[in-house]
Amino acid sequence: MSQQKLESVVDLAAKAKALRRDVLLQVYRAQSGHPGGSLSWIDIGVALYYHEMTVFPGDPANPARDRFVLSKGHACPAQYAILADQGFFPKAWLETFRQYPTKLQGHAENHYTPGVEVTTGSLGQGLPQAVGIAIGLKVQKSDRRVYCVVGDGESQEGVIWEAAMSAPHHKLDNLCVFHDLNGLQIDGDVKKVMNINPVPDKWRAFGWAVKEIDGHDFTQILEALAWARTVKGQPAMICARTVKGKGVSFMENQAGWHGVAPKQDDYEKALAELAD
Repeated sequence: MSQQKLESVVDLAAKAKALRRDVLLQVYRAQSGHPGGSLSWIDIGVALYYHEMTVFPGDPANPARDRFVLSKGHACPAQYAILADQGFFPKAWLETFRQYPTKLQGHAENHYTPGVEVTTGSLGQGLPQAVGIAIGLKVQKSDRRVYCVVGDGESQEGVIWEAAMSAPHHKLDNLCVFHDLNGLQIDGDVKKVMNINPVPDKWRAFGWAVKEIDGHDFTQILEALAWARTVKGQPAMICARTVKGKGVSFMENQAGWHGVAPKQDDYEKALAELAD
C-alpha cells in the first residue's frame, strides 16, 4: 500500500476522529494501555504521517524516509492506529494490542512493529535517540528530516535536557520536536508533581527555535511544520498545548484516564461521541 496523503484540514480532522476510535479499540480489547496521552497527541501524528513526512508503508526501512520517534512511548496506541491505517501492518493487529504473543507491545518497540523507528519504553530516551538519528543523517549528508514527540511528564527526566543541549550544539536544523503539553501525568497535575514551566522559555534558553500552538488546531499544526522547515542552524521546538483524552468528553483533562482502559459502557459512550 502506498502512503496516504491528505491536504485539507477538514480531511485531516476527519482522519484523526476515525483513528481515535482505533486507539480506544486497542486499549478496550486489551483492558490495558494509555488512552489519555494517546488521544492528546494523535492530531499531531495525523499531520505528520498524512501531510508532512515521507514514509513507505511497504518498505519501512527505505532510506528515503523521514524518521519519527515517539519519545512518550506508552502513547503508542495512537502511532499503531496511524501505522495500521497507512498500511504498515494489517488493521487486525490492533485487536491484539498488549495480548501475548502480539507484535504491538504496550510501549513502542522497533524489533516487533513495522514502521516503529526506535524502542521507547523508558521515558526520556526517545529524544536522545532522535538527536542521534539527526546527527547521523547530517553525517550522511541526507536531506531527510527527524520528527519527535515528547511528553510533559517525561520532561522531568534529566536525559531530556541533556538532549536539549546537544541538538543546538550540533546545529540540528533537520530535527523538529513537538512537546505535547497536556499538563497531566500518571500522578496528576504536572505542575504539582514536578513543575516544568515555563516550558517555551526553557527550550529557547537551550538554543532552540520555538513556536507555540494549539495542538488540536490543524491549521496551526501545519503552519508550524512549514515554519520548522525554514529554521536554519538550530533545531525546532513546537510547544503544542493539548488536552489529555481529547475527543472523549469524560476523559478530557482527567489524569485518571492516563493509564486506565474503558469498560464496555464507557467504551460505547466514547464511540458514540466519536461517531461520524
